[in-house]
Amino acid sequence: MRIIALETSCDETGAAIVELQKDKRTIKVLSNITGTSSKLHAKTGGIIPEEASREQVKAIIPVIIEALLSSHGKEIKNWHEDFTTAAGFLKNDIDAIAVTRGPGLIGSLLVGVETAKTLSFSLNKPIIPVHHLLAHIFANFISSPKIKFPFIALVVSGGHTDLLLFEQVDKYKWLGGTRDDAAGECFDKCARLLGFAYPGGPKISKLAEKGISKKVPLPKLMTGNDFDFSFSGLKTAFMNIVKKEFKISNKPNEHGYSWIHTNIDTLPKEKQQLLYDLCASLEQTIGEVLVRKTIAAAKKYKIQTILLGGGVSANQVLRTEFERQAKNELRNAKLFFPEKEYCTDNAGMIGAFALLNYKPVPWQKISAEPELYFD
Repeated sequence: MRIIALETSCDETGAAIVELQKDKRTIKVLSNITGTSSKLHAKTGGIIPEEASREQVKAIIPVIIEALLSSHGKEIKNWHEDFTTAAGFLKNDIDAIAVTRGPGLIGSLLVGVETAKTLSFSLNKPIIPVHHLLAHIFANFISSPKIKFPFIALVVSGGHTDLLLFEQVDKYKWLGGTRDDAAGECFDKCARLLGFAYPGGPKISKLAEKGISKKVPLPKLMTGNDFDFSFSGLKTAFMNIVKKEFKISNKPNEHGYSWIHTNIDTLPKEKQQLLYDLCASLEQTIGEVLVRKTIAAAKKYKIQTILLGGGVSANQVLRTEFERQAKNELRNAKLFFPEKEYCTDNAGMIGAFALLNYKPVPWQKISAEPELYFD
């Protein structure tokens, strides 16, 4: 079976052609195209929902055409001819359509959902609505098709931090989640305090490479025995140190906001090192609570397999800490991380989950669900 998958839950516009192999387990991603409006959001310090959806309206058809052509090893050369060629591929080669139904931004979701419904109606092809967060988890099956149930899964991204126990593809239990900011959101907001453009998490990690986390201790997070998370207090502690130690600028920078100079090299050496150490401490503190609670869940439910998914799962410090702790605390630990191209929002993971959990519904019954959570 070969499907086209669409992903428009936030600011990315994704289309992928994904195929289930004869063994009914192996997933082949024939193309995975993502159009981003991150440069636009960098100017405003974050995602403005209406701006994001407007950009997606412009991008959705070109991204679909590129995905269809790329799946056949072709490149875009002439839009008129390419449109006709892609339409033929869509009609003759695609068996079904998958689309993110939620959670996400309502305007963005509608772009993908209504496009998918139109394709389903006009081509008379099945449509599979997909839970965006579950797709993040099952992105692991693209590179590791033989993962066995049960497993513990941690979704950690800019908007969500959730811990789940899976017994089967469609049978799971939500164990806990964030009470306020998500882990990725904490990274991005702390980066904004330093004057960095969105998305700021990777920039924090880059500075952290030069720092020593123990030199600037930050408060420990959620030390109880439950599986909930909270990152707002950590963000406040980070902000208080920045305000105390660095000169604050009240004038907006090129991104429309600023706290300290974005050119770190202009700071005195001791202030540079303090900033590196602070970023290292932030990264270590977030990673520590994610690892501790995930492994605690694995031990409580006597499960040896752990899957990570979401944008923050690409963080190398987090991956290394998971590998170290799992080896020490679980007897036969099996850890899985998505390939980095499938960590951030993408249509490949949407297609993968649709193939593994193939449940088509009539197009008339599908709607965007921005507040969709876990059952």
